[in-house]
Parts: sequence; structure tokens; C-alpha cells
Amino acid sequence: MNVESILNKVGAVYSPLSLDCQREFIARTEVKFFKKGEVVVREGQYSKKGYLIVKGCSRAYYLKNGKDISDWFTFENQFMASVVSFFSDKPSPHYVEFVEDSTVLEFSKDTVDSLSEKYHDFERLIGKVVTETMLGLCERLDTIQFSRAEERYRHLLAIHPDITNRIPLTHIASYLGITLETLSRIRSPKVRI
Repeated sequence: MNVESILNKVGAVYSPLSLDCQREFIARTEVKFFKKGEVVVREGQYSKKGYLIVKGCSRAYYLKNGKDISDWFTFENQFMASVVSFFSDKPSPHYVEFVEDSTVLEFSKDTVDSLSEKYHDFERLIGKVVTETMLGLCERLDTIQFSRAEERYRHLLAIHPDITNRIPLTHIASYLGITLETLSRIRSPKVRI
């Protein structure tokens, strides 16, 4: 695995990192492998670990009245963490699960703080990652409140065209705020005469 090329891809999306910053980040991360279905953070747990996904995907979800509700998904060259717990001293309201067998770079909140203090380019990158995450959550909330189910699904496909090949439909339905039956109906509308 060429971690430098991964960081260059991430830098191209968010903000480029200097070679010194890349080297220090790599030295302070650990390559980890997670199996499909492996939960790395549970509701109520404190978590100061973050993950840069090299291969695979993950989701954050919560349980409400025993119902599993997906809150967001992350894919290659994106970051995943229990945002509330990672950036504050509060327990996680979410579970974080790997939806596919995944290879990640695991890092700590201390690493983020230390590198942000030392390298302005890293601080910029983290700021852009957090901003993108918050804007994505705002956009999701907006679409759930103001868009019809079919529009929500089409919007999701526009952002992640292969999501139905990677994420189970039950998780996609919960993310969209609809039932699995509604999602099935949207995905295969009957021909009207």
C-alpha cells in the first residue's frame, strides 16, 4: 500500500499536505483491517480514534426504539469517526461499523491536535473535512425535510452512483428516512399504461 499516494489523493480533495506533514502523519497512524460488520464504536462509548478509509466503507448509525438508523456513510479517501465523541469529551451517540472488509489508517485525536498545531496545512485539511461533514449532514436534513422520497434517492445516487452495490438497501432506506418497501417501489417503478 502506497500511503503517500493515498494522502496525495486526500490532499487533492480537501487540502494538500506538505511532505513533512505527510511523513509525520504516516508515522503516527496504524494500518488496520476490519471485517464487514465489525463495530469499532458503540453508543455511549468514548472514542478518540479516527479512520482514513483506504479501501472499503463504513457507516455511522444510531438506535432509536430498537430501530437502526444510518446517519452517514464514508468511502475510500474519506474520514470516519464518531464526530461528537472525537471532538468533545462526550460519549458517542452513534455506532460506527464497517460495511465492507476495510483497510484504514487509524489515528488518534491527539495526533490531529498535535499535527494541527505544528502544520497549518494539516489544520486546513481537518477544517475542510469537518466542514464537508457538517455540510453533508445539513444537506441530508434538508432533503429529508423538504424532498420527496424519490428525490432523496436520486440525489443520493447522484453523489454515490454505486452505493446500492456497496451498502445494504436496509441501511440506505433508513438513511433516506423511508421504509425498505418504499425504497423497493422507488427502485423498480411499475410501467404505467
